[in-house]
Amino acid sequence: MIQNDNEGGEFWRARDLQELLGYAKWEHFAKVIDKAKAACRGSGHDPQDHFLDVRKMVDLGSGATRAIDDVALTRYACYLTAQNGDPGKDAVAFAQTYFAVQTRKQELIEQRISEVERLSARKKLTLSEKELSGIIYERLGEQMSFARIRSKGDVALFGGRTTQDMKHQLGVLDTAKTLCAACTSKLTACREWPMMY
Repeated sequence: MIQNDNEGGEFWRARDLQELLGYAKWEHFAKVIDKAKAACRGSGHDPQDHFLDVRKMVDLGSGATRAIDDVALTRYACYLTAQNGDPGKDAVAFAQTYFAVQTRKQELIEQRISEVERLSARKKLTLSEKELSGIIYERLGEQMSFARIRSKGDVALFGGRTTQDMKHQLGVLDTAKTLCAACTSKLTACREWPMMY
């Protein structure tokens, strides 16, 4: 295991990763790290937050020690380094495949969480609407009052647009699906909507 831990969190040493990815010479691996830093910068992150230049003490054959260049890498930096490595090396190709598979797994997990949250918000909305409809009917004795109040709530939820406007914009016919589609992008607003009444 090449992971290291300190008070600031986990990190990996580039010299250890170099061996793991099958690079014999530091000079060649340093070029991969430079490409990874460029990718980091290109994605809007500061490379200094993920690639920290350090020195490492190594033992010499005479029993003395000497300091050599090394880089402390975050998990993200390790990912970028593997992605910028030579895919002709079996270890690099394996690492690139591993990270691609893990990324897809994470996407699927996030998608599932989003679906569960959306369904939960929709159930809460349905219960709130039933409760509110009952209260309005009990107090006013008519169903049309609920429709007028709901219409005002939809205008507030959709930033001044009516339910009909949103149906047209989202390309759906059903009111519940309109709310569901809107809630996918504005889940927080959807959760708070029943409390507006």
